[in-house]
Amino acid sequence: MGRRRDRGPLRVIRAALLGRCPRCGKGRLFTGLLTLHPACDACGLDLAAHDVGDGPAVAGIFVVGAAAVVAALVVDVKYQPPLWVHAVVWPALVLGLAVFVMRAAKAALLALNWRHRH
Repeated sequence: MGRRRDRGPLRVIRAALLGRCPRCGKGRLFTGLLTLHPACDACGLDLAAHDVGDGPAVAGIFVVGAAAVVAALVVDVKYQPPLWVHAVVWPALVLGLAVFVMRAAKAALLALNWRHRH
């Protein structure tokens, strides 16, 4: 028996990156930056039933935090910029990347949760 096309791993990845409903691929998952809709606009999937917990925050902390520390150390050793450059660049970069990673992680965890409970 072949794998159902609507439940394949590419659908999960696509839903995560685009922030779309894992079931229909059309409805938006987010009302704001990180707030989920209670249900899909297009197909009515109950998104509140698929709790993702603290997983997205952990992904943001580990992935973005580690990358930012390594990048800041490399920039400091290689270019030796003044301290104010670090104070301006890194918070802005980390905030943007953290939001992107947490949105993608939240959508991916929700899609995986739906896929394996469905």
